[in-house]
Amino acid sequence: MMLRILLLNCLLMLSLSSIAKTILVKNQEELALANKNAKPGDIIILQNGEWNQVKLSLNCTGTKELPVTFKAETAGKVIITGNSKLKIGGNFIIVDGLYFTNGFAGKDAVITFRINTNEIANNCRVTNTVVNNFNNPKRLDENYWVEFYGKNNRLDHCSFLNKKNMGVLLAVILDDERSRENFHSIDHNYFGVRLPLASNSGEIIRVGVSQHCEFNSNTQITDNFFEHCDGETEIVSIKSGSNTVRNNVFKECQGSVVLRHGNFNTVENNLFLGNNKEGSGGVRIINKGQWVVNNLFYKCRGVGFRSPLSIMNGVPNSPAFRYVAVTDAVISNNSFVECTPASFCEGSDTERTVQPTNVEFLNNIFYNSNDKLLYNSYDDISGINFAGNRVSSSFQQPMANGFTKSSFTLQKTNDFIIPVAATGTNKTPADSLQSAGKSRLKTRLSSSAGITDKKLFQQIESNAYSACGAKWFVQSSGKQSVKEIKADCNTVADIQNQLLKNPGAKLILNLTGKEYHFTDPLTINRDIIFTGAQKNKIKFTNEGAASDYLFLIATDNNLQLKNLILDLTGLTAKSFISTDTSGNSSHCNLTLQNCSFDKLNGNFFSSAKTSLSDSIIINNCSFSNITGTLLKFDTELDKKGYYNVEKIKITNTSIVNQNGQILTMLRGGNDESTMGPLLVFSKNTVTKSNTGNADAPLILLIGIQKTIFDQNIFQNSNEGKTVIVYKDDVRADHFYGNNQLLSSGIVVPDKFVRFANSTGK
Repeated sequence: MMLRILLLNCLLMLSLSSIAKTILVKNQEELALANKNAKPGDIIILQNGEWNQVKLSLNCTGTKELPVTFKAETAGKVIITGNSKLKIGGNFIIVDGLYFTNGFAGKDAVITFRINTNEIANNCRVTNTVVNNFNNPKRLDENYWVEFYGKNNRLDHCSFLNKKNMGVLLAVILDDERSRENFHSIDHNYFGVRLPLASNSGEIIRVGVSQHCEFNSNTQITDNFFEHCDGETEIVSIKSGSNTVRNNVFKECQGSVVLRHGNFNTVENNLFLGNNKEGSGGVRIINKGQWVVNNLFYKCRGVGFRSPLSIMNGVPNSPAFRYVAVTDAVISNNSFVECTPASFCEGSDTERTVQPTNVEFLNNIFYNSNDKLLYNSYDDISGINFAGNRVSSSFQQPMANGFTKSSFTLQKTNDFIIPVAATGTNKTPADSLQSAGKSRLKTRLSSSAGITDKKLFQQIESNAYSACGAKWFVQSSGKQSVKEIKADCNTVADIQNQLLKNPGAKLILNLTGKEYHFTDPLTINRDIIFTGAQKNKIKFTNEGAASDYLFLIATDNNLQLKNLILDLTGLTAKSFISTDTSGNSSHCNLTLQNCSFDKLNGNFFSSAKTSLSDSIIINNCSFSNITGTLLKFDTELDKKGYYNVEKIKITNTSIVNQNGQILTMLRGGNDESTMGPLLVFSKNTVTKSNTGNADAPLILLIGIQKTIFDQNIFQNSNEGKTVIVYKDDVRADHFYGNNQLLSSGIVVPDKFVRFANSTGK
């Protein structure tokens, strides 16, 4: 009887496959018709070319053996642009080979495994597809790129690059029973190049949200390659239960896998290649029953929340959406190689006071040739049971029982080393742990210390380079090379002529005239360098009522001023330089090198609200007789952790007769998800400068994450008032050392400022 049923099923499959069709569609309308009429086994081919302004909705039904396939005629040659999106709401559908680029999806996701609340996808797959630079025009217009609903859906062998607007790249939604216990697979994908977002919601993957965090998702995140994912402190944010993060490579990412909410999640066999990149992290643990087993952390240099391993304190009687205390965790057989210290009881403060309990910390290796600290502890760690952990002799701090100094042999590969501890006493995991781990791990907990399978991690790394992402897509190294034009400009007309003659080219414009009269503001709409001989003073003037700015740096462009002596007496603009006021999702940069700026009645530089500069570099410059704020970054008043510059560095610069504040920087609220801004203010002199306001310091820093003030001299400046004021609602890192305050105001620190060898504080 069983044989007869099998034969009937085979005959049925053969019958269905024999009537399956291959259909070529040329546009959105033909695709909709093909979807409406699709039968199991049909293959619908999307014709090569640009598909602009399309809303693709697929809700047909295939079977496990005979799915309905929608594929590009040639992978990567179906290019989807403009305001476009893909929605899948059927069963057993495969989408293959699409390329989303130079477009946007608005409030919707680019790819959604749901058409509407009634039509969700199950057993569907998106493969061999790329989403690249498909951003909403404005940075704060939030959306996802991929949104999972339903059950048993798969995203594999896809590439995702250059998400710049706000919003998680990939979100798994658990808003009702149809999408819980989903067993989605996210595997063999490439996630890369996400610049710091300067706010929260810059994650790559988020599984669940706080209001659904008590439900299990069972999502499998395996065999993916994450590279340069720097959006915020959470690369993968787990906010649900029973998920697995396994066999992934995280290369030079400023963030961590964060077990933020939900219980019984597993992080296993992952390779964290920090390669000494600042902020490169590992795993942060919160909640109950989390297992972190057999991972390699290599040269991860994050601190605090981004530590290679961070076990957090919890909130007493915490609601599920806050910080539930760490309990019943297993951290076993991991190897930490040349990493910054682990962090125990991280985040301990007046609210997060509950220490971790019943944490098994077994058979881990900490190998280091330079660092002296193995871990930092911010509260009582007696609830962590340390046993069988082997550490190198470089560590010089008193350690809890359960850490034993050891010698190591080093197994070398091309990109990392694996330390193997000499023979010694390790901890044999209890039978109860082995039993609990059977359903969670690919292998049993090892009685050896650290990771021991060199071949496994070589295979994991090899998979990242050879088997992740769409094979047809060749990732570029950055901006395409552009033509470089050098020209002498004697007048403003010459400058404008170069802008018109050479669209898209990088311009190096040598200012040979003595005076430049601007009738309109100038938009910097490509990379431009203004240079001079640094011998003769050049005068800038403009006509008419005061405009908001003289130079506007459009997004995705760089402005450099080099070797110029500028007299700005004749300017009536409110600011000499401003960033883009449109709120665009792209970033910009400014560099001032070997320049002198004199006599400006207005702000020198103003950062527009929602704009973002990756870096502002000022070196070997002088500013004199400026009336207004010199550098203004204080427009983000929403108290959501937004800010306008990731890194600002001011060095070897002279500021004389500044009539107004030198620098105002604001990052409001208590968000803890970002590293920036970073401010370096070093080897500068400030002379005879005053704000004219008893309540206004020369430099005001609110919520700035990291600052370095070193070897500066303040002389006859804001005497009787304040020179620098620090204000922070969340933990920050401020160094103030080797500075001199001579007949000047005082520095008003907060508890996060470290002083060294300075006078007049």
